[in-house]
Amino acid sequence: MSWFFGIAVFFFGLMASIALHEVGHLVPAKLFGVKVTQYMVGFGQTMWSRHKGGTEYGVKWIPLGGYIRMIGMLPPRPTDDPNKLRAVSTGPWRALIENAREVALEEVKPGDEDRVFYRKPWWQKVIIMAGGPAMNFVLAFVLFAVVMMGFGVAVQKTQVASVPACVKTTAEYAKNATCTSADKPSPAAAAGLKPGDVIVSVAGKPTATWEAATRAIRGHGAGTVAIGIKRAGQPMTLNATLIAQDRESLDEPGKIDKAVGYLGVSPTTVVERQSLGAVTTQMWNLTSATAGSLLRFPEKMVGVWNAAFSGQERDKNGPIGIIGAGRIGGEIAASAAPLENKIVTFINLLAGFNLAIGLFNLVPLLPLDGGHIAGGLWEGLKRAFARVTRRPLPGHVDIAKALPLTYAIAFVMVIMAGLLMYADLVNPVRLSG
Repeated sequence: MSWFFGIAVFFFGLMASIALHEVGHLVPAKLFGVKVTQYMVGFGQTMWSRHKGGTEYGVKWIPLGGYIRMIGMLPPRPTDDPNKLRAVSTGPWRALIENAREVALEEVKPGDEDRVFYRKPWWQKVIIMAGGPAMNFVLAFVLFAVVMMGFGVAVQKTQVASVPACVKTTAEYAKNATCTSADKPSPAAAAGLKPGDVIVSVAGKPTATWEAATRAIRGHGAGTVAIGIKRAGQPMTLNATLIAQDRESLDEPGKIDKAVGYLGVSPTTVVERQSLGAVTTQMWNLTSATAGSLLRFPEKMVGVWNAAFSGQERDKNGPIGIIGAGRIGGEIAASAAPLENKIVTFINLLAGFNLAIGLFNLVPLLPLDGGHIAGGLWEGLKRAFARVTRRPLPGHVDIAKALPLTYAIAFVMVIMAGLLMYADLVNPVRLSG
């Protein structure tokens, strides 16, 4: 029951995020006078709806997204010059474009001429289309703030929590976890470090955080280094002979850094509430990391394919679909972790999804919001150039010409979504085991 409850909680959280994403489009659209005929969460047949202010608000049966319908998204075909022959094309792409124009114009009723999307100034178009991703960023920031400022986060201090007596490989540790006279003492133990010592410098350079100390030790490599500490409030300097080990990268999870310096100490971990500035820094770091992951998305999808059809281990840092995310929600709820930890993990997971959804929608390709934003910016740039050069203002950017590419991208997105759903069923990402 806990597992199903976790899936339900995450599902409703995700649907709320989608609903608010569409609110991010709806509010500026109505503010700028664009006629919005529908606001829907989900796709397919309508489950429930109500009409208010000329807009139908509702929920549909397939919970895989949402949309608002604005009239006049596509401009009409430019008026032909009667003094020139018009080139006639009967190709399938031309027919597709013209049919899409006709469907878009059917929604424009008498009196709606000034309420169509395409006739709005370019900056209003950009604000309307950027409103959805912006809402996701705001949600992510608020959710991260709730966790970091409300609950607090685990922080590693420079105070030493434990010092291993010896150094063992994973295989040696599996055979016998107890240190023997045959095992080499750890560099920290050999140098005389003890639990409770506070590391204040490495090689003479101050280390205010555990990360700074770790990076300094790793960067030093093998060899003797001076470790400045405070023991019972008294400053001391110990000379430690570091050894070289392969360790997981601090910057790229899953990547191994070869032959970095190893001391052999564990930090003291405490839960601390963070400042608003720390939330901003965390948001920036996660945004940068997520943007980097999006650039490697095709490569990541190859890994998903291999996991789905070749049985390879699923990358925990790779993309997952709504089914996989729901399963993680169930796993969190069914775990033996304290209730507060479960709540924090849920909020972090939902915040991460909002961040990813916001960034993904900014990709400058139709049918994503970023494609419309790019069209609006291009229109603004063309008009600014025309003003500077004192030329006639160009017409509205005709995004209908990009429809063939739009349908191709939409087809690829459907295929990728199907692949993720299949992989999430046969080889899901798990938080444990």
